[in-house]
Amino acid sequence: MTNSERTLEIAGLRTTAVGAPDAPLVVVLLHGYAMRPADLTPFAHSLGVPALFLLPQGPQPSAGGGHGWWDIDAEARNAAVSRGPRDLAEQCPPGLGAARDRVAQFVEAVAAEYPPHCRVVGGFSQGGMLSLDFVLRGSSAVDGLILMSASRIARSDWELKRDRLRGLPVFVSHGRADQDLAFTAGEALRDFVLAGGAEVSWLPFDGGHEIPLVVWRALRKFLGALLRCSRKETRLAAPVHRCDQRHNPRS
Repeated sequence: MTNSERTLEIAGLRTTAVGAPDAPLVVVLLHGYAMRPADLTPFAHSLGVPALFLLPQGPQPSAGGGHGWWDIDAEARNAAVSRGPRDLAEQCPPGLGAARDRVAQFVEAVAAEYPPHCRVVGGFSQGGMLSLDFVLRGSSAVDGLILMSASRIARSDWELKRDRLRGLPVFVSHGRADQDLAFTAGEALRDFVLAGGAEVSWLPFDGGHEIPLVVWRALRKFLGALLRCSRKETRLAAPVHRCDQRHNPRS
């Protein structure tokens, strides 16, 4: 299997692809605010998982460089961070619905072009929040979810959809010294997906708002388990979820 890197356009989003198109596992990974796909490509190359990683670029340019999935008031954010790490559970970003639609179009296009045994969606920070919002309120089927250094948002709306997570394997990581999104926000996110019945792999780590090596090692194990499931070598812990019975949020 090749680990080649190339640039594609999928559903109108400039996308970095790492891996072979016929890989048995497709991972859609969304970057955080003021980031680029290039920030994540080194990890896609080094994970050593036979997967096709698709890293779309957010449509919203950010003031400090890079891109995002919705705009952020930088002045308000800096003022909030100056008071301490945040929990965004009660916030409902104005651009969230449009961002969710873009991701839905992207995932639908991916499903049509790359029909693998397993399909995973996830992201870092803002990308993680959008990934969970998409799984809760979208209609496309997924087999796994990755939430790295994220927070709940739109809590009252999410609570109504929480049961859609039942049986879904979810990877959650958060740094104990995160000065942007509070560690307690990460714990609350973990508790939220657990309460929805997800099969959660939780990784707290000693660090800040970042993706250190320990996270990538744990993520490699998480993806490896999904891949083995798709090949029917092993069965994941949740009896209601198998990779050949893709999790559908409409069910």
